[in-house]
Amino acid sequence: MHVNKVSHVTTIDRVAEHLGERVDWVYEVANEMDTEDGVIWAYGLGDDCVMTFTDFGIVNLIDLVKINKELKSPDKR
Repeated sequence: MHVNKVSHVTTIDRVAEHLGERVDWVYEVANEMDTEDGVIWAYGLGDDCVMTFTDFGIVNLIDLVKINKELKSPDKR
């Protein structure tokens, strides 16, 4: 039997707060990620859902945030 090794996930709100970024901007960056990258959607009642991240996903998201900031940096234009 396969046992999932993910024991917890962290919500996008908490990750954005930890990074000191706006949730909507982090969401735009994270929208590039797939399940294999460590993003998991948690579904609640009705249409309610929250983007969450495994520890691996947070590492990948931090890398994407850095890349996006470098691309938007005036020094890189």
